[in-house]
Amino acid sequence: MSLSPLTSARAADPPDAELLADADLPVVGHRHPWRWVGVAVVLTLLAMFVHGLVTNPGWDWPTFFAFFTTRTVLSALWVTIQLTVYGTVLGFALGGVVAAMRLSGSPFLQVVAWGYIWAFRSIPLIVQLLFWFNLAYLYNELSLGIPFGPEFVKFSTNNLFGPLGAAVLGLALHQAAYAAEIIRGGIVSVDQGQTEAAAALGIPRLRQFFRIVLPQAMRAILPNGANEVISLFKGTSIVSVMAIPELFYQVQVIYGRNSRVVPLLMVATVWYIVLTTLLSVVQFYVERHFARGTTRELPPTPIQRVRRTWQGLTVRAAARSGAGG
Repeated sequence: MSLSPLTSARAADPPDAELLADADLPVVGHRHPWRWVGVAVVLTLLAMFVHGLVTNPGWDWPTFFAFFTTRTVLSALWVTIQLTVYGTVLGFALGGVVAAMRLSGSPFLQVVAWGYIWAFRSIPLIVQLLFWFNLAYLYNELSLGIPFGPEFVKFSTNNLFGPLGAAVLGLALHQAAYAAEIIRGGIVSVDQGQTEAAAALGIPRLRQFFRIVLPQAMRAILPNGANEVISLFKGTSIVSVMAIPELFYQVQVIYGRNSRVVPLLMVATVWYIVLTTLLSVVQFYVERHFARGTTRELPPTPIQRVRRTWQGLTVRAAARSGAGG
């Protein structure tokens, strides 16, 4: 039996000849035309919006820049930050206690915690703030003693706390009701089998919680908790009904005097955007910290994303120049 010359030539080729020939073929990436259409539409709308901000005289940017960093606005911004910090720390501390009560084995503690959450989530925040602000109107004095019996200590509610204290108390109590459910949801999301395995190994319950349960629960707590903090930061503007000189109230006072409503509202808006962006950056890095152990590689930071994109563009440009040469 004789082989044809073509068959003989193929038989003489090395086994990887066809693979090498395929490797020399050009690789064409998948086209995404609609993606580029979407990018063009978004960039066009963004350009139109920026053009309107620059050319529309109604925004009154000279007035905006005149008041953006004034001492009055910065002082009001500091009050807003204080309200946010105090409300967040006290709210989540109390919320942790309420969450522990709901998760306890005591029916009494569970009912008390559920009642607290039900009450403070049902009553609007503005009503709670006005109640604490007008506490002296309802109760002139508070006392300590035997219920329905003799009183040992009395003090006037007029000097109990001022407007800022009433605002912090109202914000913290309101925030605690939502923080309790966020913390409880994060804890119950952890697989119960892990605590059972830890108990079988003889690990104390307190150590089980702080070393096993809490780090995993934080992955579920952080996104919702950060949303609550940001909502509280923006929601501090509601204390303007109590004449507390926070950011939104102070802006209202200023444009009530000079009638420059839009640029003064933009002053408050830009400050809210700046601080919300900073809170979002902090949230990203805290979530990235607690993501260790869940993925093979931590999610890249924005700087790492930019660096990788730049390196990819550099490699492609070098490949194209080498192919052209």
